[in-house]
Amino acid sequence: MVVAVSIQVATNYVNDYADGQRGSDRNRVGPTRLVASGQATVGEVKRAALVAALVAAAAGLALAVAVGPELLVVGAASFAAGYLYTAGPRPYGYAGWGEVFVFVFFGVVATAGSTYVQLDRLTLLALGASIPVGLLATALLVVNNLRDIPSDAAAGKRTLAVHVGDPLTRTLYVGVIAGAFVALPVLALGRPAALLAVLSAPVAVPPVRAVVSREAKGADLVPALAGTGRLQAAFGLLLAAGLALSG
Repeated sequence: MVVAVSIQVATNYVNDYADGQRGSDRNRVGPTRLVASGQATVGEVKRAALVAALVAAAAGLALAVAVGPELLVVGAASFAAGYLYTAGPRPYGYAGWGEVFVFVFFGVVATAGSTYVQLDRLTLLALGASIPVGLLATALLVVNNLRDIPSDAAAGKRTLAVHVGDPLTRTLYVGVIAGAFVALPVLALGRPAALLAVLSAPVAVPPVRAVVSREAKGADLVPALAGTGRLQAAFGLLLAAGLALSG
């Protein structure tokens, strides 16, 4: 948990100062960023990112000692993915690859990796569960980038949403949300109570309705972003409970 949270915090700080330096947050309509708003300097945010990364590295080394050196490779890849999302000479978040990396690292690596740490082996169940988890994490980025299409396009940030446009991005959002629920019957073949996660469907209605309506744009999509986060939390808790009950 410490490794996962610390890497996420470090990545957010890197995104803050990297986007701030590139000018991507100049006309931001989402939550306030430190560098763009002038609340902190680039140097201060860089130091904060470094502290979070050092915490993750210390906890990761402890895990590697307990589990095996292969975790060092996973950790290095996670650090690289977090940094290169918006920093470095050719950030992949500026080239439309953000959704792919979010699915891999917030879905497969987070879910199957956590299972590997506990069991010292990969399981088909963990890999299967990583699919809906990754899809809902991807949905967060999709609606975030949908909101930021005008400002990202103006700043030269070519996210997938900027590449495909507003209508297709809304369709993609609905698709990844639906995909998470479609994956449940497959998981239920081995763990029937995994279907408990279906109970989170009502939480999906408000954000999906807002995105499908096509009327919500810019700052109006912030509630849909928050609603997607609530859906991810509810779905994850119910899925975890269902898998435990069927264990």
